[in-house]
Amino acid sequence: MIKLVPLDTIDATLVETLLDSAFGPGRFQRTAYTIRGRSGSIAALSFAAVEDGILVGSIQCWPIALIGDDGEVPLVMLGPVAVEPAHQGDGIGRSLMTRALDAAATEHLDDALMLIGDPDYYGRFFDFTAERTGRWQAPGPVERHRLLARGRAVPDTGGMLGPRAPVAAQLTASA
Repeated sequence: MIKLVPLDTIDATLVETLLDSAFGPGRFQRTAYTIRGRSGSIAALSFAAVEDGILVGSIQCWPIALIGDDGEVPLVMLGPVAVEPAHQGDGIGRSLMTRALDAAATEHLDDALMLIGDPDYYGRFFDFTAERTGRWQAPGPVERHRLLARGRAVPDTGGMLGPRAPVAAQLTASA
């Protein structure tokens, strides 16, 4: 049986190994890593999927911002969602997303969420769209239709996505 637990209860080395397994060694060159910067993830929104004591999936959420002429708009970036290849297709990623979104609502951090992902999947199951992201820029290559957001405070303005300063004790130093 799969249990979802706070990610900060899992050895960070195991999380890194999972991320390498799910995304490969070139993952640090992805635009999402540049957007997140070196800030810590938001512990209250980051979870692990564990089966019989073994890490099989994880999700991390990050404090980022859309930085434009009018200042900085805080956002929460969901992802990466990582699932061990042998367990992909088992619904673990969907369970992790649901748990992170529920936690975001509980923590009142669900007003402006974003991610980079498949619009059909994240739109159908989680109501993410590209409706308000058309003028956003990213510090690296990104397929525009994969830049998705949801929440009533998602800005429909231009700007560059990037890291923001850590927010209180909600953060953890995990990568």
